[in-house]
Amino acid sequence: MQQYRTPGVYREDISLASATAPLTGVPAFLGLTRNRPDATDDPGAFAVRRWPEFENKFGGPLPQGYLAQAVRGFYDNGGSLCFVQPIDDLTEGALNRGLAAIASLDVDLVCAPDIMAASDENPIALQGAVLDHCGTAGDRMAILDSLPGAGVSLVENNQHKKLLELGSSVVNGALYYPWVLASEGRVVPPCGHVAGVYARSDRKFGVHKAPANEILQGVSDLVPNVSDADQAELNPIGVNCLRAFPGRGIRVWGARTLSREPAWTYISVRRLFLTVGRWIERNLAAVAFEPNDARLWSRIERELTIYFSDLLRQGALKGNTAAEAFYVRCNAETNPQEGREAGKVVTEIGLAPRVPAEFIVVRIITGTSGVTIAGPMRLE
Repeated sequence: MQQYRTPGVYREDISLASATAPLTGVPAFLGLTRNRPDATDDPGAFAVRRWPEFENKFGGPLPQGYLAQAVRGFYDNGGSLCFVQPIDDLTEGALNRGLAAIASLDVDLVCAPDIMAASDENPIALQGAVLDHCGTAGDRMAILDSLPGAGVSLVENNQHKKLLELGSSVVNGALYYPWVLASEGRVVPPCGHVAGVYARSDRKFGVHKAPANEILQGVSDLVPNVSDADQAELNPIGVNCLRAFPGRGIRVWGARTLSREPAWTYISVRRLFLTVGRWIERNLAAVAFEPNDARLWSRIERELTIYFSDLLRQGALKGNTAAEAFYVRCNAETNPQEGREAGKVVTEIGLAPRVPAEFIVVRIITGTSGVTIAGPMRLE
């Protein structure tokens, strides 16, 4: 800072830091590892930026676990950064300690493939702990695996129903079926490969695009294969299927959360709102302790309006104008006197997110004048 010696008025030009968008498509992986670097120092989760780095730090795959294959699948499908949190065993206590260790990480996805190998503990109960963690954190989603070797009825009538009994936490969870035959010849849970699809889709389009109709790399088959009839049972209840299509490869063919709330049916919608929350926490922290008056309210409205306008330009929101796509209210109405005296600033926002065109209908009309193709249109 410049030192001034003579009393007077001096002008300084200050450049304000621009808003920063949170990284998305960044998972935390929890599981068993062959090696645990610096275990005596308990350093917590390790940032990993490519597959060889995982091998160097943690060693190769374990016969009783799936973590290594999940991380490799993440990078095979376009992932660029993940965090790895080793856990001691497959008990609920060890898992909860690992979840506590990743609570402060800047991640938006959580994968725990090894819990599907738990024998003494119920894998579904362990998945419930992951869902509870994501619900408490409020800024991340769990990518969950179906039970090993499960058929459609087992997933539908056992795993899915038990997960729904866990309550509101399911809004931050997505379940994928079936398992995949990885490139090294082992059948593994799909969460790591799917996390890579999330990262790849985010990088190309943004979180507002459903991470579906995307090819799974590093996968040679599905175990078992899923038919149209199978998916007709699973898709309506929020189980996302992986499908093999002749000439089109193996693809993610579902984009739903586990939630029964209509507003949170789609992964892309839920992730958009989670990302908005992360942006707000990151970029509005500077307003803490500012005088709670009209100038502060105006500043909050202005910064959020700029951010939401950018989301509209990216195609994340529907509507031809800002007024149709979102609103921001931070004023005397949302901040009555009693709230101000309690030190609270309340801002109300509304967003109109785009939803995936899950069903595309093309009508082929045959008449005396020939064949007419109408569509596509979204089936409501």
